[in-house]
Amino acid sequence: MEQQQNTQRNAVMTILICFLIALIEGIDLQSAGVAAAGVSAHFGLDKSSLGLFFSAAILGLLPGGLIGGRLGDRIGRKKVLIIAVALFGLFSILTAWVTSYSGLLFARFMTGLGLGAALPNLVALASESVSDKARGRAISLMYCGMPIGGIAVSLLASTQLAADWKVIFYVGGVLPLMVIPLMMAFLPESRAFLATQQSADTAQQSKFSDLFNQYFRMPTILLWVGYFFTMMVVYMLLNWLPSLLMELGFQKKDATMVQMFFSVGAFVGTIVLGLLVDHWKMKNVILLMYSGIILGLIALNSFSTVNAMYFAGALVGCFTIGGQMVLYALGSQVYPTQMRGTGVGTAMTVGRFGAMAGPAVAGQFLAMGNGATGLIATCIPGIIIAAVLILILLGTMQKRAQVQA
Repeated sequence: MEQQQNTQRNAVMTILICFLIALIEGIDLQSAGVAAAGVSAHFGLDKSSLGLFFSAAILGLLPGGLIGGRLGDRIGRKKVLIIAVALFGLFSILTAWVTSYSGLLFARFMTGLGLGAALPNLVALASESVSDKARGRAISLMYCGMPIGGIAVSLLASTQLAADWKVIFYVGGVLPLMVIPLMMAFLPESRAFLATQQSADTAQQSKFSDLFNQYFRMPTILLWVGYFFTMMVVYMLLNWLPSLLMELGFQKKDATMVQMFFSVGAFVGTIVLGLLVDHWKMKNVILLMYSGIILGLIALNSFSTVNAMYFAGALVGCFTIGGQMVLYALGSQVYPTQMRGTGVGTAMTVGRFGAMAGPAVAGQFLAMGNGATGLIATCIPGIIIAAVLILILLGTMQKRAQVQA
């Protein structure tokens, strides 16, 4: 009984601290979009340069996810997470201090490196702190911190405090540094990870080439491409949504409110879809998620009133950010403990190529004189491709389970 209580206590503490870190990540991930107007004016950026500013942090996510996930499997989730949080906290502060465009891009790249290293370890810690039947709920409770962070930064942007764009990056930098002592004192290491380290044979099996052995080759490729197209749309919207809405004729304050509703919808979607992962067949959750994304994109292109656009923003946020959490939960199911950090981190890294391409392509698309309506419409085919590939992945996993049974 006492051991069970300790396990539950550790699970609650793990999810709570991971939630706080995810919340701070949510602040930082959306800070670039919220501060874009001030950054653009301060450095004299055109749309193409602004797109590169958005993509710099996402570029840092690429090696961050790859290295962070791999190190998490080797030296521990907790150690890597502490280093990652310190990294993105320090460089978020430095973003407000730089005086050149090249310095700005470097600071955002290093911030992204820390953010990227943190996320696969957050997913691994949350999923490994509970039983398999509660994994979806655990990941959703952790990951819902991201949209709450988005809501917080949107509210901050609507106050006088954010009149200076640097304030947003100071907030995104100081908060993670404040959480580090809490992590060091109270965050338990994953018991599943510790168990694998006691087996030398298991530890030796955890390597990158395992992602392409006869059991994981096809699931890995399908997961990678599904992540790529989904995250391409997610990050395009995260960074460009306020600018796209203003191009459609909405006032800046209305565009900011739509982004806040996007974050509110993301919070609701993360919780609801997380619960559905534990109670529905994953196939049904995937169908719901991708159908919701497509309906949200159509709504953004179709609605013309402010109130209707609030609903459209919430709908898109619900299924894009909530859907991203579903993909992370799926990734944690594809790979066993000894290679979970490597597998999920590598898939995230590939997805980040889509995340990096999304804002940059959007910037070029708009710079060429194409409208916001056309840009939103071009996202739909990518979402359909992602949905088909993920459904094929689920079929592959089901066949593998039947063979093993």
